Amino acid sequence: MKKMSREDFLKTSSLALATVFVPGNLISFVDDKKPQLDEKLIIRLIKGNDSTVEKLLQQQNETQQRQYYRNLSGPFANLTAAFCNDKSTYFKSSNVIVSLELIIDKLLKLQYPNGTLDSAGNRQSPPDTAFLLESLCPAAKIINLYNFDELKNVKSKLDKFLINACDGIKNGGVHTPNHRWEIASVLAQLYSIFKDVKYLDRINEWMDEGIFIDADDNYPERSRNYAIVENNAFITLGEVLNQPKLFEIAKKNLISSYYYLEEDGELVSLNSRRQDQFNPISILRGYLTYRYIAIHENDGFLSAVMRKIELLNDFEKTILSRTLPFFMADPILFNELPKSETLPKNYTKIFHESNLVRIKRDTISASIFGGNDKPLIIASGRSCNPTFFTFRKGKAILEYARLSTSFFSMGYFRSDGIEIDSNKYILSEKKEAYYYHPLPSEKRNKNGDYKLTESLDGRFWSKMDFNSRPVTTLTLSSKIIIQEENNKFKIDFDIDGPENVEITLDLCFDQEGNLEGVEKGDNENDYFLNNGFAKYTIGNDTIEIGPGKAEHNNLYFLDGEVYSTHFGTIKGKGKHLYITGLVPFKHSITIQ
Repeated sequence: MKKMSREDFLKTSSLALATVFVPGNLISFVDDKKPQLDEKLIIRLIKGNDSTVEKLLQQQNETQQRQYYRNLSGPFANLTAAFCNDKSTYFKSSNVIVSLELIIDKLLKLQYPNGTLDSAGNRQSPPDTAFLLESLCPAAKIINLYNFDELKNVKSKLDKFLINACDGIKNGGVHTPNHRWEIASVLAQLYSIFKDVKYLDRINEWMDEGIFIDADDNYPERSRNYAIVENNAFITLGEVLNQPKLFEIAKKNLISSYYYLEEDGELVSLNSRRQDQFNPISILRGYLTYRYIAIHENDGFLSAVMRKIELLNDFEKTILSRTLPFFMADPILFNELPKSETLPKNYTKIFHESNLVRIKRDTISASIFGGNDKPLIIASGRSCNPTFFTFRKGKAILEYARLSTSFFSMGYFRSDGIEIDSNKYILSEKKEAYYYHPLPSEKRNKNGDYKLTESLDGRFWSKMDFNSRPVTTLTLSSKIIIQEENNKFKIDFDIDGPENVEITLDLCFDQEGNLEGVEKGDNENDYFLNNGFAKYTIGNDTIEIGPGKAEHNNLYFLDGEVYSTHFGTIKGKGKHLYITGLVPFKHSITIQ
């Protein structure tokens, strides 16, 4: 990655400051042409921001008491945008000044002498401090441009906070891959404000580590959530460092992410290595990055994605109410979108690097996943979601299909990849468990004091020196074949191993719909499909699934020993339909 000299940095940062929002005279440097502004969107953004500010002023005392700093930085930016925008109801409002003072005073109290802040369990955290500045830097740019006398005291305190934060971020370390780029991009924004050249070396140190993006155009964490962080960072660094390659990287990831998109805006996260693998986010979170790259790169595909985002139900609540400060700080966002291309409505997209398949047929979509990181370790940074299939038909949603067995309490099936044969997707896994024999004579001692070691199958630890013992091995072999036929999915199960091992197929549907043709279980929202077909209906959309099978009703410890030892579970919220059997287990179902 090309290093940035002080002279180059001065040139580009001056350019960045020149692009701060000026009412009636918006500037953009795209293709050196006068832009066509999205006037309707501008009006909606100002109205949305005013609505947010109205609520903030009503809750002024509550704002003063907030301890979590990210709930302070966003409001500060919204208030700043309203005060400085002559089209806002709160233009030069004295009440806004009072609220700004309260917030910056609170932030200064929360800040440690080294410039950092705490965030939940993260003490004196440089990356979390950088996340805070994502909202404060745009606010600082707006304040610096307008230079209103009424804001002098606020500006002085904000500068003090930011300068202290600069050192904490520059001198500090990180936890995760995306933190590197977050810190580098915030240092670039701070340099554009304060012109302190000592931040250049730190930016270059992080950038010299190189940016990894795989053949599926995913970053190392494979997370839709943290991809937003990285794409935002690369846009900022691309602007300030004058590095077009960074825009290209962000563009690749944004295009790839489209194929994770469900009709309601949710982004599939089965292959994520972070916490969102169990908690998908909405594409609305990536609105600013999609809009910027669509306009900057004049990209019709991303423009079409943008128009789709703007039709989502929560667009006003999530975007219009919060993002005016970012538009004012980077007015390329105010430009009209380029002409849209037609988005594909029917596709099969295979993400080979993470063993994820996304299938869309108009209003029907499905995901097939077999890419957990092995050996299985439950930790942030590892892929461990056991969902192997999801299905949507309009508003009817099968949130997940998971298969669990009672084989030595090893829990869920997690495939060792995906084998693709035409329109067949083959998932398979082999589990092994062991019985341990006496130690060889040369390994024994009279005190019975042996090494505390992990069992060979990773289920538990004991002072047994497992690695030195002969074993008897038991094996459970599982195969799932998923085949698409005319918008239907046929799923064949073939599980072989010790007889009478319990097999449980867990089909979790969205909470809102109704299930028919099922038997109620002992717990709320638990149902069994003993035979025939079940129907799950919400509104005018119905998913049919079956035939059923019920050879046992044991629903305990489906998560496996890794979770149950700590009384934990990853059981999803919703209505759970169970199909059960015993090994040898051969069964086929159809989902349509």
